[in-house]
Amino acid sequence: MRAETSLRTAAAAAFACMIFTTGLAHAASSDVGASVVAQSDRSEDDRKQDARREPAKLLDFAGIKPGMTVLDLMAGSGYTTELLARAVGKNGKVYAQNSTTAPERVLNNMGERLKKPVMANVTLVSAPPDAAFPDGVHPDVVTFVLNYHDTTFLPIDRAKMNKAVFDGLKSGGTYIVVDHSAKAGDGATVGKSLHRIEESTVIAEVEAAGFKKEAEADFLRQPGDNRELSIFKLDDKPSDEFVLKFKKP
Repeated sequence: MRAETSLRTAAAAAFACMIFTTGLAHAASSDVGASVVAQSDRSEDDRKQDARREPAKLLDFAGIKPGMTVLDLMAGSGYTTELLARAVGKNGKVYAQNSTTAPERVLNNMGERLKKPVMANVTLVSAPPDAAFPDGVHPDVVTFVLNYHDTTFLPIDRAKMNKAVFDGLKSGGTYIVVDHSAKAGDGATVGKSLHRIEESTVIAEVEAAGFKKEAEADFLRQPGDNRELSIFKLDDKPSDEFVLKFKKP
């Protein structure tokens, strides 16, 4: 009887320990964004962008977790790329795509950023966004942050690009698109003039490639932006931005 009681006590303790550990793991996984943004070795320039970019919320909305593989399209100077590198950790991998025709200043900035130790898990992909997947790479997540509108006036086939993302992602993978919102009816016509694109246009184009829209977020919405001005003429005020999550079935 005493042995049976001891076994029951041990089993109960083990079960309680399991529940506690699971709770800790869940808390940790849901707090990835905040922990990444709080890391003390991030640059002051990046921190200045945080207020309007809401990086912690974006990382958590995208579901970025340690060990993941992520492709960052039109990565630019690498603000988002570095956040992703920190979030996936040393056991994860990030591919940062930039075309060789990107502005020299942007490419130089990315080159300098890649020298940071925290970027050791990042590989630069010098290719167009419609041919961004290295052979054999099938990411968990693809991010396209604030640059989708540029594809409307650059020599890029958006249908081919979105289909390449669909084909390249792992089954069940996620495609995140964030961009400056254009007014209803503007579609893809103001990408060069206002550096914006209509949200419904992006949804239609991405879903045409086979994706299903899973969610949207409002943490970058700015009701005070009438969406009539170029984002570069807002006198440092934030633009209205949409945040979309698509799933590969």
